[in-house]
Amino acid sequence: MTSLAAPALQAAAKPVALSPPVFGLRIIIGLVGVLLAVLVSGLNDMVTKIALADIRGALFIGYDEGTWLVAAYTATSVAAMAFAPWCAVTFSLRRFTLCAIGLFTLLGILCPFAPNYQSLLLLRTAQGLAGGALPPMLMSVALRFLPANIKLYGLAGYALTATFGPSLGTPLAALWTEYMGWQWAFWQIVAPCLLAMAAVAYGLPQDPLRLERFRQFNWRGLLLGFPAICMLVIGLLQGNRLDWFESGLITFLLSGGTLLLVLFLLNEWSQPLPFFNVQMLGLRNLAFALIVLAGVLMVLTSVIIIPSSFLAQVHGYRPLQTAPVMLLMALPQLIALPLVAALCNLRRVDCRWVLGLGLSLLVLSCLGSSQLTSAWIRDDFYGWYLLQIIGQPMSVLPLLMLSTGSIQPVDGPFASAWFNTVKGLSAVIAAAVLETLTTRREHFHSTTLVDRLGNSPLADGDSPGLAQRLHEQAVVLTSSDLYVVMAGVAVALILLIFWMPSRIYPPRAPT
Repeated sequence: MTSLAAPALQAAAKPVALSPPVFGLRIIIGLVGVLLAVLVSGLNDMVTKIALADIRGALFIGYDEGTWLVAAYTATSVAAMAFAPWCAVTFSLRRFTLCAIGLFTLLGILCPFAPNYQSLLLLRTAQGLAGGALPPMLMSVALRFLPANIKLYGLAGYALTATFGPSLGTPLAALWTEYMGWQWAFWQIVAPCLLAMAAVAYGLPQDPLRLERFRQFNWRGLLLGFPAICMLVIGLLQGNRLDWFESGLITFLLSGGTLLLVLFLLNEWSQPLPFFNVQMLGLRNLAFALIVLAGVLMVLTSVIIIPSSFLAQVHGYRPLQTAPVMLLMALPQLIALPLVAALCNLRRVDCRWVLGLGLSLLVLSCLGSSQLTSAWIRDDFYGWYLLQIIGQPMSVLPLLMLSTGSIQPVDGPFASAWFNTVKGLSAVIAAAVLETLTTRREHFHSTTLVDRLGNSPLADGDSPGLAQRLHEQAVVLTSSDLYVVMAGVAVALILLIFWMPSRIYPPRAPT
């Protein structure tokens, strides 16, 4: 009996090379549906962060409680990215995607009706789990169903989630909170999610269930990996507020999460049916892409947060007034990304140099923006942020090409798990680093300015508005420092290009 069961278990462990359906309009509609759902998932996260003050005011929630709403949603969202590809293979890509979108939509509808804070926290935690399951589906669809000669255009759609989606969060938050009411920060997902479900149901083929994979279900990996990711994300997001390792809670979350993550990766190395194929890190280009992705996301996150924070603190801008800067970065991506995809799809173009040029544009944009003064208003950011429009897609799309160019379709779920989990964790690390740097540099500049003022014979401590002017100048100097740091990160990423990746040619590219 055991000898008969062994082949079945081995078959369950091996990925199945399903023959892709004939590429056509239906596949395109299905891909667009998944893309729409993923964009909405990212927007839901960004909108509720930006509109959090209005949500807290409406629900009588304090600042500390509000931060837990964001942390819990983000933690389960990132954790879901790690395990969703396994579920999609087991339950089928189409079925799992439809269930995730449906649950995500239902929970969004229910959030404003939460009777108390605890109920809202539970709903947001569950919604993060459903929303985080969607981004890996987009990469899986692009890698599996698109013909080789247009696969880069599908990956360009995935790149929209890193360039287009985050920048659109501020304008949408402004729209809902200023004109529609705080409830629409949650309800804005409903209509596009219903449209996405219809497109996915029509466009994606239905694969058979593979429930035999449960015979070798990696329970140890789930019990180690899921809490590890959640603990690390919550520890990073709450670290600055609770003064990092001065807090016993943060010390427990970060040290315990790190230990569990190490045990999780060791467990995955020897599993016959892992969630993560650790051996794939031996692919030089994949390892390089994951490292550089973390740095690029730090820069892209910063160039969204810095101007919004500066304009709000120095000039009192509401999200509606900051929205044009964000729209300037977001909307042109719809044109820039396909153009960059067409460029990288030319065989004579080395995508490594496209990546280097894109990072160089980010460096120039950050260095130019670091010259800001307290007189800068929204319009003063436009010129330098035009470089961001070109630099962002040129920094993200070549990474996708480098990381997926040497991967077989059957390994697509593993690549998706790696790329999306690193993407989610990198965004969290970027936010934590930026928040910590902001706090430390503001304290430093405030102390320095007060010391210089106190030593000046012309200082008048009773001057009206002096404290506000000191705060504004500290914000200006801090913002300038952050831009310089991000420029340094981009320069370091450029230097890595000369060391790690090997050239990848586009598959069946036109000459």
